[in-house]
Amino acid sequence: MLADTVTHEHYFICPHCGNRSMGTDRNNGFRREARGCEKCGFAYLFELLDDYYPAPNAAFFACDREGRIVDCGRGSFELTGLRTEAVIGQPVRDVLGLTFTDGTDHLGTALEWEVRVPHKPAQITAGPEPSLALADIFPAYDDEEGGLLLVLTPSSGR
Repeated sequence: MLADTVTHEHYFICPHCGNRSMGTDRNNGFRREARGCEKCGFAYLFELLDDYYPAPNAAFFACDREGRIVDCGRGSFELTGLRTEAVIGQPVRDVLGLTFTDGTDHLGTALEWEVRVPHKPAQITAGPEPSLALADIFPAYDDEEGGLLLVLTPSSGR
């Protein structure tokens, strides 16, 4: 008797435009290259282990395995006033002046353990004035590149 195969849909999100999509494969067809965004054409997507809907004013920052910015996506300029070209290759923590209110290094946790770190209050000193945000951090689930996606949703601090 043949075993039934169960197809599992994975959720993906583009760090550049925030487009959400679903697919049964992490790769692009039979090739080993990562899935790209069908909406904006960005080269790779981040897989979400559960369904995630970013707020309309959320800012996206894609980073490499060392926490350096490789792309500033949707909402990043509006939150910080920083242009992508000016910050590529720099540590996201330094560029944003990012600190977590509980003092924990949540970026380091996501990178080291390859785990999602949701809903962490943070302060950002980049931009016209310091601001509070809620951070959602997603690791890259691949064996080669690593990295993370940092999504910051501005908050009023209340």
